[in-house]
Amino acid sequence: MLDRATSAVITERLGDYPAVALVGPRQSGKTTLAREIGKRYFDLEQEQDRLRLDVEWDQVVAERELVVLDEAQEWPEVFARLRGEIDRDRKRNGRFLILGSVSPVLMTQVSESLAGRLSVVELAPLTMGELDSKAQRTRHWLMGGYPDGGVLSGKGFPIWQRDYLDLLRQRDLPNWGLPAAPQTTQRLLRMLASVHGQEWNASQIGKSLGLTYHTINSYVDYLEGAFLIRRLAAYHTNIRKRLVKRPKIYWRDSGLLHATMNLTDPNSLLDQPWVGASWEGYVIQQIISSLQAGGVIFDAFYLRTSDQHEIDLILDLGNALWAIEVKLTSRPGRDDLSTLNRNADLIGADQRVLISRHSDLIQSGNQTICDLDGMLDLIHDLR
Repeated sequence: MLDRATSAVITERLGDYPAVALVGPRQSGKTTLAREIGKRYFDLEQEQDRLRLDVEWDQVVAERELVVLDEAQEWPEVFARLRGEIDRDRKRNGRFLILGSVSPVLMTQVSESLAGRLSVVELAPLTMGELDSKAQRTRHWLMGGYPDGGVLSGKGFPIWQRDYLDLLRQRDLPNWGLPAAPQTTQRLLRMLASVHGQEWNASQIGKSLGLTYHTINSYVDYLEGAFLIRRLAAYHTNIRKRLVKRPKIYWRDSGLLHATMNLTDPNSLLDQPWVGASWEGYVIQQIISSLQAGGVIFDAFYLRTSDQHEIDLILDLGNALWAIEVKLTSRPGRDDLSTLNRNADLIGADQRVLISRHSDLIQSGNQTICDLDGMLDLIHDLR
């Protein structure tokens, strides 16, 4: 089994809270990781496991063993039971590990029943830093991070990704409340792939689908809650320039994006006119996922002004502000760094990082030029 960086955070939170909710997309490895941490396991998607938990409830909660409840959103009644049991002994921590394939925004039972009683930890698909071999790391951008999606074995992409999205749009998303027909969801996903890395314009997408922008935004809320899409917020600050206020839209997993765009091999990827946006989104996701896996508290933004000053990723770490620029090149130039510094000066960034495909690490004061590996090393030092 691959070591997951998130496991240390889960163990730490279980020491501080009665319950921990481990959320993330289906097939990201939640069940495998949870069963390594706790042996008392119930899959609440299965009727027999729900019955077993119901019958054995008093015995289960009386034991000192960690209880793992998988796909908890499929059996909402369990949340009221959990609240009552936790409140009976609030000083006892590390009792329940609750797994869910939708975010707490969609798991309303978590926010309503267990507020203040649990900590939420997100598990993303495999990050580049969690992979063992050079071959796995090389195909990670093309195939994405889902363990069964080809990144580990080199087999299955893009068929696995297409089947995964088909199951989500036909079964899971409707079950979680998305009112769109599966065919509409499929068209929406293709359109979202075409605007990956661009400013979000719900009205434009809505016109193409014959829907209002309110409806499109509500649909994307579900896709975001299912960990398919990320809306990266625009950074707001007081500078003498007019700022773009719309978020940017990104697919979280590059393999799902590429499968939706009918890509099959790395050479085809490099030939695409949107390859730069794909690389930018991939790098941003790796940074954010690695920070989350390390338990780092942060906020993420991008910056764009009306006269085209731009920063791809801004990390607000509370005590420091990082400005990060992503380039798909192995030969970053002085102009690239000068542009980053000029834009970073607008927001008073404490650290400036230029990420390219050049493997040498170059640091001078608060300026760093590195590849993605080097950036992940910098993140590791923040933990």
